Amino acid sequence: MSPTPSSPEPVTPDPPRDEPKPLLTQSWLDLAFLHWAVDPAQVAPLLPSGTCPDTLDGVTYVGMVAFRMHRIGWLRLPGLPYLGTFPETNVRLYSVDGQGRRGVAFRSLDASRLLPVVVGRTAFRLPYVWSRMAIERDGGSLTYTSRRRWPGPRGAYSRIGLRIGERVEEPSALEHFVTARWGMHSTVFGHPTFLPNTHPRWPLHRAELTECTEDLLTAAGLSAPAGDPVSVLYSPGVPVRFGRPARAGGIPPG
Repeated sequence: MSPTPSSPEPVTPDPPRDEPKPLLTQSWLDLAFLHWAVDPAQVAPLLPSGTCPDTLDGVTYVGMVAFRMHRIGWLRLPGLPYLGTFPETNVRLYSVDGQGRRGVAFRSLDASRLLPVVVGRTAFRLPYVWSRMAIERDGGSLTYTSRRRWPGPRGAYSRIGLRIGERVEEPSALEHFVTARWGMHSTVFGHPTFLPNTHPRWPLHRAELTECTEDLLTAAGLSAPAGDPVSVLYSPGVPVRFGRPARAGGIPPG
């Protein structure tokens, strides 16, 4: 049954739709998911038109996700080994549109390859920024670093360290809520847009945060976190397929 404006689609660990003819393909590898709880009223003005904050038990979340983008490809062409492979760190919010589709809305996407940054900003109107970045691994520990270069604020910085823990066999409601996202909300040439994606079910591990120094959240227009993240997860990654964009107008679900 299709969702109604008063009924957002359920949070499901598997994608609710297929993408047999993808617009984009890529893989997301070595992901660190950090999430803080926030008041929905605080983030509502930052979301694209046609959407409102998606909530779990009356609370929404801001996420910082650091990972390795691997082999971006167009249509069914092979992914690019150099230009399509790079570290990325994004700051994202959780959104739902008038058709009940849950998704994410990006406040910033730091990436270390200039050409994908330019393409993302011009073709998709996404807030990509060019940054100097690195991902280092030492056994079961990873460190993600990023320092912004262009367009700014120049010098915005993050350094995230985590130690990988046990495999998550049964994700909690919160762990599903912040990872099982099957689309992106944005505004393209003034129109609210939903870009769907599909991928296999996340392989998740709980993780211990060993270091977190950052000002990407405040650079993205959010308040500085009052404490540690309420959720820290790691995933070795998944292959991803993006479908064609669709309009995301309508009255957001209440």
